[in-house]
Amino acid sequence: MDGAGEPGRQFGCASFNQDSTSLALGTRTGYKLFSLTSVEKLDCIHKSANTPDVYIVERLFSSSLVVVVSAAMPQRMNIYHFKKGTEICNYSYPNNILAIKLNRQRLVVFLEESIYVHNIKDMKLLKTLLNTPSNPSGLCALSTSQSSSYLAYPGSVTSGDIIVHDTNSLSPVATIPAHDSPLAALAFSASATKLASASERGTVVRVFSVPEGERLFEFRRGMKRYVNISSLSFSPDAQFLCASSNTETVHIFKLEQLGPRGEDEAVTWTAYMGKMFSAASSYLPGPVSGMMSQDRAFATVHLFSSGQRNVCTLVTIQRLLRLLVATADGQLFIYNVDPQDGGECQLACKHRLVGVDENHGVEIKSEGEQLTQETHSSPSYAETVALPASGHPTATLTGYSEDGGVKKGDVIPEHEFAVGPVCLDDENEFPPINSCRSGTGDGQG
Repeated sequence: MDGAGEPGRQFGCASFNQDSTSLALGTRTGYKLFSLTSVEKLDCIHKSANTPDVYIVERLFSSSLVVVVSAAMPQRMNIYHFKKGTEICNYSYPNNILAIKLNRQRLVVFLEESIYVHNIKDMKLLKTLLNTPSNPSGLCALSTSQSSSYLAYPGSVTSGDIIVHDTNSLSPVATIPAHDSPLAALAFSASATKLASASERGTVVRVFSVPEGERLFEFRRGMKRYVNISSLSFSPDAQFLCASSNTETVHIFKLEQLGPRGEDEAVTWTAYMGKMFSAASSYLPGPVSGMMSQDRAFATVHLFSSGQRNVCTLVTIQRLLRLLVATADGQLFIYNVDPQDGGECQLACKHRLVGVDENHGVEIKSEGEQLTQETHSSPSYAETVALPASGHPTATLTGYSEDGGVKKGDVIPEHEFAVGPVCLDDENEFPPINSCRSGTGDGQG
Protein backbone atom coordinates (compact mmCIF):
# COMPACT_ATOMS: atom_id res chain seq x y z
CA MET A 1 0.00 0.00 0.00
CA ASP A 2 1.45 3.35 -1.02
CA GLY A 3 0.41 6.81 -2.12
CA ALA A 4 1.53 9.17 0.58
CA GLY A 5 -0.39 12.08 -0.93
CA GLU A 6 -3.82 10.69 -0.07
CA PRO A 7 -6.00 12.70 2.33
CA GLY A 8 -5.74 11.57 5.94
CA ARG A 9 -2.74 9.36 5.27
CA GLN A 10 -0.44 8.96 8.29
CA PHE A 11 2.46 7.12 6.64
CA GLY A 12 4.12 6.40 3.30
CA CYS A 13 3.47 2.68 2.89
CA ALA A 14 2.44 -0.50 4.67
CA SER A 15 3.24 -4.08 3.71
CA PHE A 16 2.93 -7.52 5.27
CA ASN A 17 5.90 -9.83 4.91
CA GLN A 18 5.68 -13.08 2.92
CA ASP A 19 3.98 -15.15 5.64
CA SER A 20 2.14 -12.24 7.30
CA THR A 21 4.01 -12.59 10.59
CA SER A 22 5.29 -9.03 10.35
CA LEU A 23 4.06 -5.62 9.23
CA ALA A 24 6.41 -2.99 7.80
CA LEU A 25 5.46 0.68 7.91
CA GLY A 26 7.18 3.49 6.02
CA THR A 27 6.96 6.90 7.70
CA ARG A 28 8.06 10.49 7.11
CA THR A 29 11.27 9.90 9.06
CA GLY A 30 12.03 6.21 8.49
CA TYR A 31 10.27 2.91 8.97
CA LYS A 32 8.89 0.58 11.64
CA LEU A 33 8.58 -3.19 11.88
CA PHE A 34 5.83 -4.82 13.92
CA SER A 35 5.45 -8.44 15.04
CA LEU A 36 2.04 -10.01 14.35
CA THR A 37 2.17 -13.08 16.59
CA SER A 38 -0.45 -11.85 19.06
CA VAL A 39 -3.90 -10.31 18.70
CA GLU A 40 -3.96 -8.20 21.84
CA LYS A 41 -0.35 -7.03 21.77
CA LEU A 42 1.38 -5.23 18.91
CA ASP A 43 5.15 -5.22 19.35
CA CYS A 44 7.28 -2.67 17.51
CA ILE A 45 10.42 -4.78 17.04
CA HIS A 46 12.41 -2.10 15.22
CA LYS A 47 12.19 1.60 14.46
CA SER A 48 14.51 3.59 12.20
CA ALA A 49 14.49 7.36 11.91
CA ASN A 50 17.39 7.77 9.49
CA THR A 51 15.64 7.71 6.12
CA PRO A 52 13.07 10.39 5.19
CA ASP A 53 9.80 9.70 3.37
CA VAL A 54 10.04 5.93 2.98
CA TYR A 55 7.53 4.74 0.39
CA ILE A 56 8.76 1.15 -0.03
CA VAL A 57 9.80 -1.12 2.83
CA GLU A 58 9.85 -4.91 2.50
CA ARG A 59 11.08 -7.47 5.05
CA LEU A 60 12.26 -10.95 4.07
CA PHE A 61 10.11 -13.31 6.16
CA SER A 62 11.33 -13.11 9.80
CA SER A 63 14.96 -12.35 8.96
CA SER A 64 16.81 -9.12 9.63
CA LEU A 65 16.94 -8.26 5.94
CA VAL A 66 14.85 -5.24 5.01
CA VAL A 67 14.69 -3.35 1.71
CA VAL A 68 13.97 0.39 1.78
CA VAL A 69 13.33 3.05 -0.87
CA SER A 70 13.00 6.74 0.03
CA ALA A 71 11.19 9.46 -1.89
CA ALA A 72 14.34 11.55 -1.45
CA MET A 73 16.22 9.05 -3.66
CA PRO A 74 13.52 7.11 -5.54
CA GLN A 75 15.98 5.48 -7.96
CA ARG A 76 18.01 3.80 -5.23
CA MET A 77 17.30 0.63 -3.27
CA ASN A 78 18.98 0.18 0.12
CA ILE A 79 19.24 -3.24 1.77
CA TYR A 80 19.80 -3.23 5.54
CA HIS A 81 20.52 -5.69 8.32
CA PHE A 82 18.28 -3.93 10.80
CA LYS A 83 19.40 -5.86 13.90
CA LYS A 84 23.02 -4.88 13.34
CA GLY A 85 22.10 -1.41 12.14
CA THR A 86 24.22 -1.79 9.01
CA GLU A 87 23.67 -1.35 5.32
CA ILE A 88 24.39 -4.48 3.29
CA CYS A 89 24.36 -2.85 -0.13
CA ASN A 90 22.58 -0.33 -2.32
CA TYR A 91 21.66 -0.42 -5.99
CA SER A 92 20.60 2.41 -8.29
CA TYR A 93 18.39 2.19 -11.36
CA PRO A 94 17.71 4.46 -14.37
CA ASN A 95 14.20 5.43 -13.26
CA ASN A 96 12.09 5.58 -10.11
CA ILE A 97 11.53 2.31 -8.28
CA LEU A 98 7.81 1.51 -8.08
CA ALA A 99 7.81 -1.82 -6.27
CA ILE A 100 10.14 -4.46 -4.83
CA LYS A 101 9.27 -8.08 -4.16
CA LEU A 102 11.46 -10.73 -2.57
CA ASN A 103 11.44 -14.38 -1.59
CA ARG A 104 14.09 -16.89 -0.55
CA GLN A 105 15.50 -17.13 -4.07
CA ARG A 106 14.96 -13.79 -5.79
CA LEU A 107 14.71 -10.05 -5.28
CA VAL A 108 12.78 -8.30 -8.07
CA VAL A 109 12.75 -4.54 -8.70
CA PHE A 110 9.97 -2.99 -10.78
CA LEU A 111 10.26 0.24 -12.74
CA GLU A 112 7.49 1.57 -14.95
CA GLU A 113 8.70 -0.19 -18.10
CA SER A 114 11.40 -2.59 -16.91
CA ILE A 115 11.99 -5.35 -14.36
CA TYR A 116 15.27 -6.40 -12.71
CA VAL A 117 15.61 -9.93 -11.31
CA HIS A 118 18.40 -10.44 -8.76
CA ASN A 119 19.70 -13.56 -7.04
CA ILE A 120 19.01 -12.76 -3.40
CA LYS A 121 22.01 -14.77 -2.16
CA ASP A 122 24.61 -12.48 -3.76
CA MET A 123 22.47 -9.80 -5.45
CA LYS A 124 23.82 -10.70 -8.88
CA LEU A 125 21.57 -9.37 -11.64
CA LEU A 126 20.22 -12.45 -13.37
CA LYS A 127 17.86 -10.92 -15.90
CA THR A 128 16.54 -7.56 -17.07
CA LEU A 129 13.13 -7.41 -18.71
CA LEU A 130 13.07 -4.24 -20.79
CA ASN A 131 10.20 -2.53 -22.61
CA THR A 132 7.53 -4.21 -20.52
CA PRO A 133 4.00 -2.77 -20.80
CA SER A 134 3.71 0.52 -18.93
CA ASN A 135 3.00 -0.21 -15.27
CA PRO A 136 2.89 3.17 -13.47
CA SER A 137 1.50 1.69 -10.26
CA GLY A 138 4.17 -1.02 -10.03
CA LEU A 139 1.54 -3.75 -9.88
CA CYS A 140 3.18 -7.16 -9.45
CA ALA A 141 3.26 -10.37 -7.43
CA LEU A 142 6.06 -12.79 -6.58
CA SER A 143 5.37 -16.26 -5.22
CA THR A 144 6.98 -17.26 -1.92
CA SER A 145 7.08 -21.04 -2.21
CA GLN A 146 10.46 -22.70 -1.62
CA SER A 147 9.96 -25.00 -4.61
CA SER A 148 9.12 -22.34 -7.20
CA SER A 149 9.49 -18.63 -7.85
CA TYR A 150 6.87 -17.19 -10.19
CA LEU A 151 6.52 -13.54 -11.10
CA ALA A 152 3.25 -12.02 -12.31
CA TYR A 153 2.80 -8.57 -13.84
CA PRO A 154 0.49 -6.79 -16.33
CA GLY A 155 0.88 -7.81 -19.96
CA SER A 156 -1.15 -4.96 -21.46
CA VAL A 157 -2.15 -1.37 -20.76
CA THR A 158 -5.58 -1.79 -22.32
CA SER A 159 -6.68 -5.24 -21.13
CA GLY A 160 -6.23 -7.49 -18.12
CA ASP A 161 -3.60 -9.86 -19.46
CA ILE A 162 -1.21 -11.36 -16.91
CA ILE A 163 2.34 -12.40 -17.78
CA VAL A 164 3.69 -15.20 -15.58
CA HIS A 165 7.48 -15.52 -15.53
CA ASP A 166 9.56 -18.24 -13.86
CA THR A 167 12.40 -16.41 -12.09
CA ASN A 168 14.25 -19.67 -11.37
CA SER A 169 14.54 -20.74 -15.01
CA LEU A 170 14.40 -17.07 -16.12
CA SER A 171 11.83 -17.88 -18.79
CA PRO A 172 8.20 -16.90 -19.51
CA VAL A 173 5.59 -19.42 -18.45
CA ALA A 174 2.20 -18.16 -19.63
CA THR A 175 0.12 -15.18 -20.65
CA ILE A 176 -3.30 -15.32 -19.02
CA PRO A 177 -6.21 -13.29 -20.51
CA ALA A 178 -7.68 -12.65 -17.07
CA HIS A 179 -9.93 -9.58 -17.57
CA ASP A 180 -11.25 -7.25 -20.25
CA SER A 181 -10.08 -4.10 -18.45
CA PRO A 182 -6.58 -3.38 -17.06
CA LEU A 183 -5.39 -5.13 -13.91
CA ALA A 184 -5.65 -3.62 -10.44
CA ALA A 185 -4.48 -6.39 -8.07
CA LEU A 186 -2.52 -9.67 -8.12
CA ALA A 187 -1.66 -12.30 -5.50
CA PHE A 188 -0.14 -15.80 -5.41
CA SER A 189 -1.11 -18.50 -2.95
CA ALA A 190 1.60 -19.71 -0.55
CA SER A 191 2.11 -22.88 -2.60
CA ALA A 192 2.38 -20.84 -5.83
CA THR A 193 -0.27 -23.04 -7.47
CA LYS A 194 -2.95 -20.34 -7.58
CA LEU A 195 -2.96 -16.75 -8.81
CA ALA A 196 -5.75 -14.28 -7.98
CA SER A 197 -6.48 -11.16 -10.00
CA ALA A 198 -8.86 -8.22 -10.16
CA SER A 199 -9.32 -5.52 -12.79
CA GLU A 200 -9.83 -1.78 -12.55
CA ARG A 201 -13.58 -2.32 -12.65
CA GLY A 202 -13.34 -4.16 -9.35
CA THR A 203 -16.51 -6.21 -9.77
CA VAL A 204 -15.00 -9.66 -10.37
CA VAL A 205 -12.11 -11.52 -8.74
CA ARG A 206 -10.72 -14.53 -10.60
CA VAL A 207 -8.37 -17.33 -9.56
CA PHE A 208 -6.16 -19.22 -12.03
CA SER A 209 -3.99 -22.30 -11.77
CA VAL A 210 -0.22 -21.85 -12.01
CA PRO A 211 1.56 -22.48 -14.28
CA GLU A 212 -1.26 -23.73 -16.53
CA GLY A 213 -3.31 -20.53 -16.43
CA GLU A 214 -6.65 -22.35 -16.20
CA ARG A 215 -9.49 -20.42 -14.59
CA LEU A 216 -10.45 -22.16 -11.35
CA PHE A 217 -12.77 -19.72 -9.58
CA GLU A 218 -14.69 -16.55 -10.29
CA PHE A 219 -16.10 -14.41 -7.50
CA ARG A 220 -18.33 -11.37 -7.78
CA ARG A 221 -17.49 -8.59 -5.38
CA GLY A 222 -20.53 -6.56 -6.38
CA MET A 223 -22.55 -5.27 -9.33
CA LYS A 224 -23.77 -1.86 -8.15
CA ARG A 225 -20.61 0.15 -8.70
CA TYR A 226 -17.04 0.00 -9.85
CA VAL A 227 -14.43 0.11 -7.07
CA ASN A 228 -10.65 0.20 -6.77
CA ILE A 229 -9.50 -3.15 -5.38
CA SER A 230 -6.21 -2.40 -3.66
CA SER A 231 -5.33 -5.73 -2.06
CA LEU A 232 -5.78 -9.47 -2.59
CA SER A 233 -4.47 -12.17 -0.26
CA PHE A 234 -4.88 -15.94 0.14
CA SER A 235 -5.09 -17.68 3.50
CA PRO A 236 -2.06 -19.89 4.28
CA ASP A 237 -3.92 -23.03 3.11
CA ALA A 238 -5.40 -21.24 0.04
CA GLN A 239 -8.92 -22.13 1.14
CA PHE A 240 -9.89 -18.46 1.44
CA LEU A 241 -9.17 -15.27 -0.48
CA CYS A 242 -9.72 -11.74 0.82
CA ALA A 243 -10.17 -8.58 -1.24
CA SER A 244 -10.14 -5.01 0.03
CA SER A 245 -10.94 -1.82 -1.86
CA ASN A 246 -11.65 1.88 -1.40
CA THR A 247 -15.08 1.00 -0.01
CA GLU A 248 -15.89 0.13 3.58
CA THR A 249 -16.35 -3.59 2.83
CA VAL A 250 -13.69 -6.31 2.79
CA HIS A 251 -14.80 -9.53 1.12
CA ILE A 252 -13.62 -13.05 1.94
CA PHE A 253 -14.27 -15.76 -0.63
CA LYS A 254 -14.11 -19.49 -0.01
CA LEU A 255 -12.41 -21.64 -2.64
CA GLU A 256 -14.58 -24.74 -2.70
CA GLN A 257 -13.90 -27.42 -5.28
CA LEU A 258 -16.31 -30.06 -6.50
CA GLY A 259 -15.50 -33.62 -5.50
CA PRO A 260 -14.83 -36.41 -8.01
CA ARG A 261 -18.53 -37.19 -8.24
CA GLY A 262 -19.61 -33.58 -8.51
CA GLU A 263 -20.30 -33.38 -4.78
CA ASP A 264 -19.12 -30.48 -2.70
CA GLU A 265 -16.12 -31.22 -0.53
CA ALA A 266 -17.51 -28.93 2.14
CA VAL A 267 -21.29 -28.79 2.37
CA THR A 268 -22.10 -25.18 3.22
CA TRP A 269 -24.98 -22.89 2.40
CA THR A 270 -22.86 -20.90 -0.05
CA ALA A 271 -21.65 -24.06 -1.76
CA TYR A 272 -25.21 -25.37 -2.04
CA MET A 273 -26.50 -22.10 -3.50
CA GLY A 274 -23.56 -21.95 -5.90
CA LYS A 275 -24.36 -25.44 -7.12
CA MET A 276 -28.04 -24.56 -7.62
CA PHE A 277 -27.18 -21.36 -9.51
CA SER A 278 -24.74 -23.25 -11.72
CA ALA A 279 -27.40 -25.78 -12.61
CA ALA A 280 -29.98 -23.09 -13.35
CA SER A 281 -27.56 -21.00 -15.41
CA SER A 282 -27.32 -23.68 -18.11
CA TYR A 283 -30.84 -22.74 -19.23
CA LEU A 284 -30.20 -18.98 -19.41
CA PRO A 285 -28.54 -16.64 -21.95
CA GLY A 286 -24.75 -16.32 -21.78
CA PRO A 287 -24.44 -12.94 -19.99
CA VAL A 288 -27.00 -13.88 -17.34
CA SER A 289 -25.48 -17.33 -16.97
CA GLY A 290 -22.04 -15.82 -16.38
CA MET A 291 -23.29 -13.62 -13.55
CA MET A 292 -25.18 -16.44 -11.86
CA SER A 293 -22.22 -18.83 -11.93
CA GLN A 294 -20.07 -16.43 -9.93
CA ASP A 295 -19.93 -17.15 -6.19
CA ARG A 296 -20.59 -14.39 -3.68
CA ALA A 297 -18.54 -13.56 -0.59
CA PHE A 298 -18.34 -16.22 2.10
CA ALA A 299 -17.61 -13.63 4.80
CA THR A 300 -17.43 -9.84 5.01
CA VAL A 301 -16.00 -7.07 7.15
CA HIS A 302 -17.38 -3.54 7.31
CA LEU A 303 -14.70 -1.01 8.15
CA PHE A 304 -15.43 2.19 10.04
CA SER A 305 -14.64 4.40 7.05
CA SER A 306 -14.36 4.25 3.27
CA GLY A 307 -12.55 6.12 0.52
CA GLN A 308 -9.01 5.30 1.68
CA ARG A 309 -6.52 2.68 0.57
CA ASN A 310 -5.75 -0.29 2.75
CA VAL A 311 -3.92 -3.60 2.64
CA CYS A 312 -5.35 -6.88 3.93
CA THR A 313 -4.12 -10.39 4.69
CA LEU A 314 -5.42 -13.67 6.08
CA VAL A 315 -3.24 -15.36 8.68
CA THR A 316 -3.48 -17.80 11.56
CA ILE A 317 -2.73 -16.13 14.90
CA GLN A 318 -3.03 -18.06 18.15
CA ARG A 319 -4.54 -21.03 16.24
CA LEU A 320 -7.43 -19.03 14.76
CA LEU A 321 -7.91 -17.61 11.28
CA ARG A 322 -7.77 -13.81 11.35
CA LEU A 323 -8.24 -11.04 8.83
CA LEU A 324 -5.81 -8.15 9.24
CA VAL A 325 -6.47 -4.77 7.62
CA ALA A 326 -3.97 -1.89 7.78
CA THR A 327 -5.64 1.37 6.78
CA ALA A 328 -4.20 4.61 5.43
CA ASP A 329 -5.17 6.56 8.55
CA GLY A 330 -2.64 4.56 10.57
CA GLN A 331 -4.68 1.76 12.14
CA LEU A 332 -4.50 -2.03 12.15
CA PHE A 333 -7.76 -3.94 12.54
CA ILE A 334 -7.78 -7.64 13.47
CA TYR A 335 -10.96 -9.62 12.82
CA ASN A 336 -11.96 -13.19 13.69
CA VAL A 337 -13.01 -15.29 10.70
CA ASP A 338 -15.41 -18.22 11.09
CA PRO A 339 -14.08 -20.82 8.62
CA GLN A 340 -17.23 -22.91 8.88
CA ASP A 341 -20.14 -20.49 8.62
CA GLY A 342 -18.57 -17.26 7.42
CA GLY A 343 -20.83 -14.24 7.69
CA GLU A 344 -19.91 -10.92 9.28
CA CYS A 345 -16.48 -11.09 10.93
CA GLN A 346 -16.12 -9.86 14.48
CA LEU A 347 -13.56 -7.22 15.41
CA ALA A 348 -11.06 -8.78 17.82
CA CYS A 349 -8.69 -5.84 18.34
CA LYS A 350 -7.67 -2.47 16.97
CA HIS A 351 -4.17 -1.00 17.10
CA ARG A 352 -2.80 2.40 16.19
CA LEU A 353 0.30 1.98 14.04
CA VAL A 354 1.59 5.53 14.36
CA GLY A 355 2.58 5.32 18.02
CA VAL A 356 4.35 8.67 18.14
CA ASP A 357 3.28 11.92 16.57
CA GLU A 358 6.41 12.79 14.60
CA ASN A 359 5.65 16.50 14.56
CA HIS A 360 5.13 16.99 18.29
CA GLY A 361 6.75 13.94 19.89
CA VAL A 362 3.56 13.03 21.74
CA GLU A 363 2.83 9.35 22.25
CA ILE A 364 -0.48 8.18 20.83
CA LYS A 365 -2.07 5.10 22.38
CA SER A 366 -4.55 2.78 20.75
CA GLU A 367 -7.74 1.87 22.54
CA GLY A 368 -6.75 -0.56 25.27
CA GLU A 369 -3.33 -1.06 23.68
CA GLN A 370 0.05 0.64 23.75
CA LEU A 371 2.79 0.06 21.17
CA THR A 372 5.87 -1.53 22.65
CA GLN A 373 8.79 0.81 22.04
CA GLU A 374 12.41 -0.28 22.02
CA THR A 375 14.18 0.48 25.29
CA HIS A 376 17.42 1.29 23.49
CA SER A 377 18.16 3.33 20.42
CA SER A 378 19.09 1.42 17.30
CA PRO A 379 22.50 2.04 15.74
CA SER A 380 22.35 4.56 12.92
CA TYR A 381 22.72 3.26 9.39
CA ALA A 382 25.79 4.10 7.35
CA GLU A 383 25.20 7.22 5.33
CA THR A 384 25.13 6.63 1.61
CA VAL A 385 25.14 8.90 -1.42
CA ALA A 386 23.00 8.60 -4.54
CA LEU A 387 24.60 7.86 -7.88
CA PRO A 388 25.02 10.93 -10.12
CA ALA A 389 22.25 11.55 -12.61
CA SER A 390 24.76 11.77 -15.45
CA GLY A 391 25.84 8.14 -15.05
CA HIS A 392 25.26 5.25 -17.42
CA PRO A 393 21.93 5.27 -19.27
CA THR A 394 21.35 1.70 -18.05
CA ALA A 395 21.19 0.65 -14.43
CA THR A 396 24.44 1.09 -12.53
CA LEU A 397 25.02 -1.16 -9.57
CA THR A 398 27.51 -0.93 -6.76
CA GLY A 399 30.42 -3.41 -6.61
CA TYR A 400 31.32 -5.54 -3.60
CA SER A 401 34.52 -6.65 -1.92
CA GLU A 402 35.24 -10.26 -1.07
CA ASP A 403 34.05 -9.88 2.51
CA GLY A 404 30.64 -8.61 1.40
CA GLY A 405 31.37 -4.91 1.90
CA VAL A 406 30.75 -2.30 -0.75
CA LYS A 407 33.82 -1.11 -2.64
CA LYS A 408 34.12 2.61 -2.12
CA GLY A 409 33.55 4.56 -5.31
CA ASP A 410 33.23 1.47 -7.52
CA VAL A 411 30.49 1.57 -10.15
CA ILE A 412 30.11 -1.26 -12.61
CA PRO A 413 27.67 -1.69 -15.51
CA GLU A 414 24.88 -4.22 -15.25
CA HIS A 415 25.92 -7.78 -16.20
CA GLU A 416 29.47 -7.09 -14.98
CA PHE A 417 29.36 -7.91 -11.29
CA ALA A 418 32.04 -8.72 -8.76
CA VAL A 419 32.23 -12.45 -8.09
CA GLY A 420 32.50 -11.95 -4.35
CA PRO A 421 29.25 -12.81 -2.57
CA VAL A 422 27.13 -10.28 -0.72
CA CYS A 423 25.85 -11.72 2.52
CA LEU A 424 22.09 -11.28 2.83
CA ASP A 425 21.52 -13.83 5.54
CA ASP A 426 20.87 -13.33 9.24
CA GLU A 427 23.16 -15.85 10.93
CA ASN A 428 21.10 -19.07 10.79
CA GLU A 429 18.17 -17.49 9.00
CA PHE A 430 17.54 -17.61 5.26
CA PRO A 431 18.81 -17.25 2.65
CA PRO A 432 21.38 -19.92 3.61
CA ILE A 433 24.71 -18.23 2.94
CA ASN A 434 27.67 -19.30 5.06
CA SER A 435 30.63 -18.09 3.03
CA CYS A 436 30.52 -14.39 3.84
CA ARG A 437 29.65 -11.89 6.49
CA SER A 438 27.63 -8.71 6.42
CA GLY A 439 29.44 -5.53 5.50
CA THR A 440 28.67 -1.86 5.95
CA GLY A 441 27.94 0.08 2.78
CA ASP A 442 29.46 3.53 2.76
CA GLY A 443 30.49 3.98 -0.85
CA GLN A 444 29.06 6.09 -3.57
CA GLY A 445 28.77 5.58 -7.28
